[in-house]
Amino acid sequence: MASKIVVGYDGSTSARSALDFALNVARAQGGSIVVAHVLEWSPYSFLSAEELAERHKRRSEELERAEQALIKPLLKDMETSGVDVTAEVKYGNIAEVLVKIAKSETADLIVIGRTGHSALSSRLFGSVAGTLAQAAPVPVTIVP
Repeated sequence: MASKIVVGYDGSTSARSALDFALNVARAQGGSIVVAHVLEWSPYSFLSAEELAERHKRRSEELERAEQALIKPLLKDMETSGVDVTAEVKYGNIAEVLVKIAKSETADLIVIGRTGHSALSSRLFGSVAGTLAQAAPVPVTIVP
């Protein structure tokens, strides 16, 4: 049975462990992987038009930096994995974006690491895992 796996990836050691786990599952099942890198972005609603334009510009720049510095090298590294690996870089709430990607990709599994790259991610992990457990349309695997 071929499967599609969404992997939450932030470049941390834990995220790499999650990706390695997903690669093993995908190889065994003839499946594919969508690496999802989500940049947290707090939506301020009381900004001027100029402030909104500046935030949009910074957001685009951050997405491009993440694509160039994190995702492109990872995809290059994955070329010899024997698994079809694609990637998405998005802004938003991590759990919500992972759920949206899983739905749009008709994924069979979401895989995340136990801890994130930053202290903020570590503090947020419980809410990410909790939200995924409640909202994910597919099983969620948390890899140590």
